[in-house]
Amino acid sequence: MTTNQAPHESTEPHSPTGPAHAVARHRELFGTPPEGVWSAPGRANLIGEHTDYNDGFVMPLALPHATTVTGSRRADGLLRVHSRDIPGPTVEFVVDELAPRSAEGWAAYPAGVAWALREAGHAIGGADLYLESTVPTGAGLSSSAALEVSTALALNDLYELGLPPEVLARHAQRAENDFVGIPCGILDQMASACCTAEHVLHLDTRDLSRRQVPFDMAAEGLRLLVVDTQVKHALADGAYAERRAECEAGAAALDVPALRDIAHDQLDAALARLADPAVPPAVRRRVRHVVTENHRVERIVALLDAGRAREIGPVLTEGHASLRDDFEVSCPELDLAVSAATAAGALGARMTGGGFGGSAIVLVEADATDTTTKAVLAAFAERGHVPPRVFEAIPSAGARRLPLAG
Repeated sequence: MTTNQAPHESTEPHSPTGPAHAVARHRELFGTPPEGVWSAPGRANLIGEHTDYNDGFVMPLALPHATTVTGSRRADGLLRVHSRDIPGPTVEFVVDELAPRSAEGWAAYPAGVAWALREAGHAIGGADLYLESTVPTGAGLSSSAALEVSTALALNDLYELGLPPEVLARHAQRAENDFVGIPCGILDQMASACCTAEHVLHLDTRDLSRRQVPFDMAAEGLRLLVVDTQVKHALADGAYAERRAECEAGAAALDVPALRDIAHDQLDAALARLADPAVPPAVRRRVRHVVTENHRVERIVALLDAGRAREIGPVLTEGHASLRDDFEVSCPELDLAVSAATAAGALGARMTGGGFGGSAIVLVEADATDTTTKAVLAAFAERGHVPPRVFEAIPSAGARRLPLAG
């Protein structure tokens, strides 16, 4: 999830340069070689949107696009961070003076991670951090989570904290919630920290129990495409918080801890209870989306487990309609990407991420990749929209330490 100034906002996406370049740049900036190199990916969410802060189920996959961090410890308590992707000087903080809202823009994310770790009682001192990212920003692909998790992993190793990935994800989420001020759920951070290559992560966001579900689309003769509409989404304007508050109001009206506790076969009865004039109609729609979306996760898990990957396509498209109509977080460009892709023969498509812009995912037969891509590009051109970026979503590895080179 991103704020109005997204992490690593840049005019053009940067190409990968590799750990050797990052190591050399770190040495140039800070005068000493880094002690390590860490990487954390962005993600695409296959299904399970806006369910994570309702204690529900999600199914993300990690992308090849990632944020790379080189890091070295400092003895003076300063946190110095520099981004290749943001024009400007190195940003500097005093670690023990960090407090919520004490930093702005992209640097708030690594600062927030250091703050969250210290707030949890971990002995985090100063550090020099250099960051490079290939995760498209504002595209609904978790550029902020990639930045948070890569920073958390770097500080975890630099200060020998020994924290497992799911705990680092929790600290990264707290950084975004309490330091930056975005009330996101745990989906993005857990995806970045815990996904594995050729799998999607079936995650229960209530207890963080998880299973890696095989998702090798190439072996199935399929492709999963990302259509980045290049409509930048900004979730700090209150729309995201408003949706979360409406979900919480629905849970309170139904007297359950979270909407996850409404089973799919209980939905009609729940909606009847919410027909009370005192309950805003939007709350009823939000509840319907969350309950049906959790059920869509269960359906897709069952289909993948049964080796019926092609049959998940209509479930994806159904999910988009729910996000568009019941959760009201789509936009014309996302709707166009979905309609153009499915009209061209795609097996299914839907928006992915928080919404209000960003990206769609499209499931296609491998031999229909070019045809579908051209149809989407043509539809955008016909409507006068900025051409979208289309690329394959290859299920990739989660956060990890890279070999120190250079």
